[in-house]
Amino acid sequence: MAQRKKFLLRIDPTLWEELNRWASADLRSVNGQIEFILKQAVNRELMKTHDSEGRGNNNPE
Repeated sequence: MAQRKKFLLRIDPTLWEELNRWASADLRSVNGQIEFILKQAVNRELMKTHDSEGRGNNNPE
C-alpha cells in the first residue's frame, strides 16, 4: 500500500468548525471528511472532462 502524503493546511476557524460538525455527523474525522470532499470534487471534475471529450469525438466537422 502506498504511503499517504502529509501536508500542512491553514484554514479559517469558522470553516474548521463547520467541517468538524459535518465530519461528526458523518462519523468521520475532519481529516477523513476533507479527503472525502476532495475525492468527490476530483471525481466530479474527471467526469466533466470525460463527458466533454466524449461529445467532441461524436461531432464530426
